[in-house]
Amino acid sequence: MEQYRQIVLASRPKGVPVPNNFRLETGAVPSPAEGQLLLRTQYLSLDPYMRGRMNAAESYAAPVEVGEVMEGEVIAEILASRHPHYRQGELVQAKIGWRTHAAVAPETVRRVETRGNAPTTALGVLGMPGFTAFSGMRVIGRPSTGETVVVAAATGPVGSLVGQLAKRVGARAIGIASGAAKCAYIRDQLRFDVAIDRNSGRLSDALAWACPDGIDVYFENVGGPVWDAVLPLLNRYARVPVCGLIAHYNAAQSPPGPTSAEVMQTVLRRSVLIRGFINAEFATEHYDAFLEEVGPLVKSGDIRYREEIVDGLEAAPNAFVGMLAGRNFGKLLVRVH
Repeated sequence: MEQYRQIVLASRPKGVPVPNNFRLETGAVPSPAEGQLLLRTQYLSLDPYMRGRMNAAESYAAPVEVGEVMEGEVIAEILASRHPHYRQGELVQAKIGWRTHAAVAPETVRRVETRGNAPTTALGVLGMPGFTAFSGMRVIGRPSTGETVVVAAATGPVGSLVGQLAKRVGARAIGIASGAAKCAYIRDQLRFDVAIDRNSGRLSDALAWACPDGIDVYFENVGGPVWDAVLPLLNRYARVPVCGLIAHYNAAQSPPGPTSAEVMQTVLRRSVLIRGFINAEFATEHYDAFLEEVGPLVKSGDIRYREEIVDGLEAAPNAFVGMLAGRNFGKLLVRVH
């Protein structure tokens, strides 16, 4: 009999996650009840938000409990269907976590829809990360011709689309990444105006040089020293969509940087809009428009993306830890089967 495999949270990390924080479990593949679907995972998405779920601290979503399956979204094949609206062999997206199989209710899945693009794009440029970029820019950032847009982690699935969307409305796109290879990709493939290597020296000076007229939109998905360098350059009426703070996820204590008073003085003096958001807030109103607009652009090559795929569910913990340290290049996926 085929066995399922799943990775559970074995203990809560203190700082950077380590292998002992995860545990691999196996068991008999479940049988779907009447009305259910039996899924077999093909690809698992690894995303920074998962680090927050490993903590017990209060957040916008409940934490993963110790002993529970790690949270995550997958693309899965329907192995067996006991529901009339789904058939065996269809591909669906589901939030079943780091596991190979699951029996689920049909209302917890949706068919993969990528407008003719590869199925994996449903977890990246045409999935949650892509929609995070699209909705944050469309609703909060609202760049216009001639403005300057800055984004860090610019080769990732969020940052890479932020800059490309900025270019499409005539704004300047400044991308920050780690290392020469990533910066070359930002310039040559994603076609940003400037790429800044955050490891090359004084980030503040490099950013000031790249943004002589200041920053109109800073898409915040990193925090830490990047935010420290951005803050003094924010223009009057600048907009700051905040979707993540990956630089802080492993921190045991708050890092040094501008005080809250200094930040608020800048917000007041320059009439800066800072808004945190979770992409699901905008899904009802904007998700269909996102697929309709971005899907064809991906297929035509006008919007570019990059994926990094590791093989085997057992590889997920190390790949995840590497992602938190910035070692991935593009959208990180696990090929489970």
